Amino acid sequence: MSVGDKTGPERDFGRIGAQLTAIQGALVELEIDGWLLYDLRGRNPVAGELLGLGALTRRYFVWIPAEGEPTAVIHGIERGPWTSWPWSTEEYVGWRELDRVLAGLLEGTTRIAMEVMPRDAVPVVDLVPAGVVELVEGAGPMVVTSGELITRFYSRWSDEGLASHLRAAETLRGVAHDALDWLASEVREGRAPTEAGLRRHVLELLAERGCAAGADCHAANGVNAADPHYTAVGEGAVFEPGDVVLLDLWAKEADHLIYADQTWMAYLGSEVPAKVQEVWEAVRDARDAAVAFLRDRWAEGRPVQGYEVDDIARALITERGYGPAFIHRTGHSIDTSTHGMGPNLDNLETHEVRTLIPGVGFSIEPGIYLPGELGMRSEINGYIGPEGPVMTPDEIQSDLILLPVE
Repeated sequence: MSVGDKTGPERDFGRIGAQLTAIQGALVELEIDGWLLYDLRGRNPVAGELLGLGALTRRYFVWIPAEGEPTAVIHGIERGPWTSWPWSTEEYVGWRELDRVLAGLLEGTTRIAMEVMPRDAVPVVDLVPAGVVELVEGAGPMVVTSGELITRFYSRWSDEGLASHLRAAETLRGVAHDALDWLASEVREGRAPTEAGLRRHVLELLAERGCAAGADCHAANGVNAADPHYTAVGEGAVFEPGDVVLLDLWAKEADHLIYADQTWMAYLGSEVPAKVQEVWEAVRDARDAAVAFLRDRWAEGRPVQGYEVDDIARALITERGYGPAFIHRTGHSIDTSTHGMGPNLDNLETHEVRTLIPGVGFSIEPGIYLPGELGMRSEINGYIGPEGPVMTPDEIQSDLILLPVE
């Protein structure tokens, strides 16, 4: 069905229906009068995912009040997608009508949530255009961030999503080890394997093992890995004995499921140089300090906000003398996107104050990047389960993987 079709299959609005009571309870708890979802042309994935809608050609709003039933505000030429909407609708055609509809719908409200973030503090959540915020606030209420609602009702993993992530995590672990073994064999046989060649091999293995959805990989030698988001141009560098190898891979089993995202570090040789070992230990220990902090806080029954975890990892790397070389956040949210909408582990790029509640997942991936010399990162994934933090995969890298090539 193309964008803007007048007819088409009925949508399933069940995700909103299934969560409506919980959403309204959260609105009362947060002292917010309601959640106003907005989208145009698929720009707001939160609205699209919660409502099960694709990209529509006209603006729509869905008002979820703290009390009472939801209302959809739809354009007169796009009734089709709302055929199975189980609650009330308000229709508009012109902008004057839209102004009147919003004013009536929001009358008496003082604080409503939308996908905004003050000062763009968490950019991935800052989705509603300033002009739409101005339009809505013109109807009376103040617009506040829906960040906590996104955490609770968009980014939390379902039981199916968790089970899929656990399987994907073990698939990625196996692929990483097998791909690194292949790389060592290629070097030993004198076949000059390239960064692009290693990436292709990883993607082939992921596809063979049922983890092709959203799959990709960054493969780099140690010098190129000093660029955290390095992508080889053409074939990239040829791997040689004495190289550090960074292998970052991510994938999921199906589009609607949860990603796994890992980074493994190896050395093409039998004896690791002292500087390489020093940098590796700083990265590894920062990762482990973040994990220990999460587990300790859980044991104490105290909540954790994303910025606090970043502070722990960053403090250790700074103590080791590499603070300025840790140039990204400690971790990002993971949900149906690799970089999800839930809380990040971040007090560098943003000040993440959202709480890591049961059901959310994230990466833990401190790194050290020394331009022209060396880059290293260790990445695992975390999930806040009912019994506390769970780390994946089952095998957490403790030492550099040695790949003998002679």
